[in-house]
Amino acid sequence: MNSENVQTKWGQFISLVIVFFFWGFVGSANDILIPVFKKVFTLSQVQSQLVAWAFYAAYFVGSIIFFLISLKSDVLQKFGYKKTLAAGLLLSAVGSFLFIPAATMQSFPFFLTALFTVGLGFSIQQIVANPLAIKMGSPVTGAHRLTLAGGVNSFGTTIGAILLGIAIFGLGEGKKTALSLEDIKFPFMMLGIAFIVVAVFMLLSKIEDPIKEEEVVVVQEHKSFRVFDYPQLYLGMLAIFIYVGTEVTIISNLPALLQTKEFGGILEESIAPFIALYWGSLMIGRWNGGVNVFKTSNLVNTALKFIVPAIAFGVIIGANIFAQHDVSGFYIYPFWILIFILVSFVGGKNAGKTLMLFGFSGLAMMFIGLVYPDTEIAKFFFISGGLFLSIMWPSIFDLAIAGLGKNTGKASSFLIMMILGGGVIPLLQGSICDLDSASPEGVFGISWTHFSYIVPLLGFAYLSFYGFYCPKVLKKQGVLYVESEGGGH
Repeated sequence: MNSENVQTKWGQFISLVIVFFFWGFVGSANDILIPVFKKVFTLSQVQSQLVAWAFYAAYFVGSIIFFLISLKSDVLQKFGYKKTLAAGLLLSAVGSFLFIPAATMQSFPFFLTALFTVGLGFSIQQIVANPLAIKMGSPVTGAHRLTLAGGVNSFGTTIGAILLGIAIFGLGEGKKTALSLEDIKFPFMMLGIAFIVVAVFMLLSKIEDPIKEEEVVVVQEHKSFRVFDYPQLYLGMLAIFIYVGTEVTIISNLPALLQTKEFGGILEESIAPFIALYWGSLMIGRWNGGVNVFKTSNLVNTALKFIVPAIAFGVIIGANIFAQHDVSGFYIYPFWILIFILVSFVGGKNAGKTLMLFGFSGLAMMFIGLVYPDTEIAKFFFISGGLFLSIMWPSIFDLAIAGLGKNTGKASSFLIMMILGGGVIPLLQGSICDLDSASPEGVFGISWTHFSYIVPLLGFAYLSFYGFYCPKVLKKQGVLYVESEGGGH
């Protein structure tokens, strides 16, 4: 049977996307933990960003370990996709349960260890789930399935912060203002149980391991694969590092920004809706990008580009209303969504053009957020960074591996390792925020915490440059056009 005619195994795929939901759920929950830990443990802003460091460094370490083991034995071929995926889920369950003794001991290093362990499990899950999703049907529709899985991941990021906020602070007028680490135990105990349940479900499910691939001996043009032979790759590795770092740093440092006097002194228990709006912005963008994977008429496609973001925004508002959050200030946000939609029409499916335009748009949003005098409006310019980051992952990835042929697999592993940027760049921005302690007068008439958003501004600048420059490099190599499907990391 022709592989292109293989139908997507939807029953198995739906089982798999539960894992994508978990990645998003825990990722956004970290942003609730950062201000909580900062207050309880009396941390500086840069110290509080160690939460992001522990989580994203685990991805890097886990990928390295898996790569080294795979040099001697192909883990996926030897143990199978289901068993390896279940092992990753169980490792994340162990990390979740470690939150209980960490809270009892009131130890910040112990919490970081627990979070690192969860992240190690996630790194295994990422390595397994992404190729498995691609192989659950025709290779031609593999990118489409990843797009849909990315949409589920974004839904997890949107509601994760809200649900953890409810678990820690409560609902409505009964919200707690006195923070206790004891309140962290129950949600993470339930999360650990959920990981185990899903692991068992995966083992008992009808998910089939892809047909084992025979090793193909290929005559190498070079004696060894060298990253620096491919400008699109090494510049793309930096782009992935900066992209993930920018995505994480905007939201990881947002609670500190909102807690400043100039931004209203918003307390920890009121941060969750803003975190949900940021991650929801990525959901809006990825759902919008996902419209491109369906074969529809131009008229229907254009209509969906407006309808789908409206539905996604409704999900964000609905989830916040359920949590009894005041979201009256959010109703001006469709202004930024409309800008995003218009830019997406101009970018189309051209990876380089899309990345350049969204990078420049994100740069403009960060700049306006830095100079706009009304901070009630300025914060939405920063939050809108999520919209313009939302569909960058596939554009960067597609440009970075273009023209690499048989070296695509090796290149992909190097790109995945660059997720480490999510742990490094927030530390850089956090260190700028901490200058407010020594220099409370700030800089250029604003606080250092406000000025720290120069970091994501510079990140967007590089991403825009990569989108502009990389196609020129590829053109010299004879690769004239790179198309990108909507989706996201």
